[in-house]
Amino acid sequence: MKPGFAAIFLVCLVLISSSLFEVTMAGSGFCDSKCQVRCSKAGNKERCLKYCGICCEKCKCVPSGTYGNKNECPCYRDMKNTKGKPKCP
Repeated sequence: MKPGFAAIFLVCLVLISSSLFEVTMAGSGFCDSKCQVRCSKAGNKERCLKYCGICCEKCKCVPSGTYGNKNECPCYRDMKNTKGKPKCP
């Protein structure tokens, strides 16, 4: 009976881990697409995309538009760099 239980447990574990992997992949696609919009008019697009991606991964949101609207995402708005200035574009 124990080997059967172990097999069922293993199958369940694989199914759960694969669904979590899909959620993680969807999350990065979310950040990529939102940051592309946010940084579309940035002067230094590479830098904007880098920091937007960092902030999005941490906060799970990006304000709408290309500038402002940071009240839509308080975590994004309140994140500061080491100099105390806003980290997120």
